[in-house]
Amino acid sequence: MTDHTQHDTAPASGLSPTPEKIKSSFNTKQTWQFLGVVIAATIAGLLASAYLPAGMAVAAVLSVGCLGLWATGVVPEYWTALAFFFVAIVIGIAPPEVVFSGFQTSTFWLLFAGLVLGASIKHTKLDKRAAVLLMRLPLNSYAGLVSSIVAFSVALAFVVPSSIGRIMILLPVISALAAQIGFKPGSNGRTGMLCAAAFATFAPAFTILPANAPNMILAGMSESLYDLSISYWDYLRLNFPVLGILKSLILIGLTLVLFPDKLPQDARETTEEVPPVSAPERRLMIILALCLIFWLTDSLHPIGPAWVGLAAALACFWPNAKLTSKTCINQDLSYGSLMFVAGIMGLGAVISVAGLGEALVQAVGGKAGFAQDTPIWNLSVLTGLSTLVAMATNLPGVPAVMTPVAGDLADATGLPLQTVLMTQVMAFSNVFLPFQAPPLVAAIQVGNLPPKAVIKLCLTLFAISLFLLVPIDMLWWYLLGFL
Repeated sequence: MTDHTQHDTAPASGLSPTPEKIKSSFNTKQTWQFLGVVIAATIAGLLASAYLPAGMAVAAVLSVGCLGLWATGVVPEYWTALAFFFVAIVIGIAPPEVVFSGFQTSTFWLLFAGLVLGASIKHTKLDKRAAVLLMRLPLNSYAGLVSSIVAFSVALAFVVPSSIGRIMILLPVISALAAQIGFKPGSNGRTGMLCAAAFATFAPAFTILPANAPNMILAGMSESLYDLSISYWDYLRLNFPVLGILKSLILIGLTLVLFPDKLPQDARETTEEVPPVSAPERRLMIILALCLIFWLTDSLHPIGPAWVGLAAALACFWPNAKLTSKTCINQDLSYGSLMFVAGIMGLGAVISVAGLGEALVQAVGGKAGFAQDTPIWNLSVLTGLSTLVAMATNLPGVPAVMTPVAGDLADATGLPLQTVLMTQVMAFSNVFLPFQAPPLVAAIQVGNLPPKAVIKLCLTLFAISLFLLVPIDMLWWYLLGFL
């Protein structure tokens, strides 16, 4: 999730600031950010109260306040979620079953299962085995190395559902590989390898249903608000060919152009031997393989992705399986992530019940030029709206804001509800700046990457995706009969 560490630079005199000054500066910045969010929420409430009923105005205050805190990261995401639960229940803006509806969705349990699988991978040291195998790749050329890293990083998204978990597993491995090859810190080669790994395991993963938080929030809110279950296979078939495979190929090209380099003359392959596969590793690989099979074939059986994941979590928790530590349930799982997802889905449900989404759609719809005989224009406007929401808040904010109004947008545009919902994928899979995406913030810190390099790759990939991949994706939807 959002990182809250601050990096202070030393003054010109060369003397390091005292801990008291650092702490004071950090707290002052937090205070001003918090006050800014409170003021923005208050202004939103005053403006809304002038045109909307009291219930909608209160929903507007909650929405701006929560999304503002999530976007700025001034407090941990779980704190904002818990504050939302408290305020929504105390003021009675919606019944408890609406406020806490996020806990009842399959997405909540899919995320829980993903956390358990991630803990199991770490406990069995399956991540280290992957690291050793990756370091044994043939080092024929820099382009081949980058391509292999991208392919491996995308594949990892199919078996490790947490994007930050993948970053934490992958980047230390790639950093060690860069050092093994002979790339120096700060070199184009090292920066290119780490950027390729971070973006490849993050951006294309938006097309794999359990792989990133916004995907799961979209699926969970679609289920809770519209009783619409999004199939793992349909979601993959619709999005992965263009926003997954094609974007990965573009990422390889951009890495080679923005961070050109060649393998050092003394580049050498690792001689570390791969240890024999242990019994826990073998059991976990079987569980992961079965998960992937059931997820890919979910249109052929009645078991949803969340319940497949929960079955895998149960298998990992079995005492004699030795796939998790004895303290896993208490210490190894990030319950803050679960609170965040439940909170943002609960906020979406409150927005829907209050009718705020319908009011906003009516205000925007008249100026957007929606017409039922112009589906491409409608898709473009919907994608643009979702992109603006992502830029104004953060990536999980897209399904939180757009999903509650999707039904009204479907009526205004004449598009099927599922088509309207899927336009969000084209938006939240396209990151404008790394600070919209906590996994990329984590990548900058874990990989010790220059922020300027990550921003440069982010902006370039954003422009190419918006003006090239989005139109191609719409064409792909048309060929599949989705429009």
